[in-house]
Amino acid sequence: MAITFDQEDHPNSVPHLRRYPLVVSMIMGTTRLTKMLMDGGSSLNILYASTLNKMGISRSNLCPSRPPFYGIVPAKEAMSLRCIRLNVTFGQPNNFHKKPLTFEVADFLDVYHALLDRPCFTKFMAVPNYTYLKLKMPGLKGIITIEGSFE
Repeated sequence: MAITFDQEDHPNSVPHLRRYPLVVSMIMGTTRLTKMLMDGGSSLNILYASTLNKMGISRSNLCPSRPPFYGIVPAKEAMSLRCIRLNVTFGQPNNFHKKPLTFEVADFLDVYHALLDRPCFTKFMAVPNYTYLKLKMPGLKGIITIEGSFE
């Protein structure tokens, strides 16, 4: 399936002319999360500990984690609490794409529910467009278009 962006993808209006982050809604496990930052700049998917708590997932479900990572906290290394593998679903019941993703669980101050990066884009064959605030990927019945939010 060819994934393309054209004038039809352009939003009708943009509240403020500046760069907006691509923030989308999706289902993680059985919970709909509305503040998922699609970053694409690193090689980590990060789930915030507060989101894990809101989802009602016990920390006993966490697995051993990777060594420290860098670039999240300026000039410092950061450690995840551990990691967890959860099913992630994009789309609607009539056309969706579902895959398991591994997340580093971090106890950082959160603005988003999670941060999805290159491992997510690769696994879902997703293509982001930060100008149009859209994410497109193949689904069971054609291309899925996920719209970002200006909020």
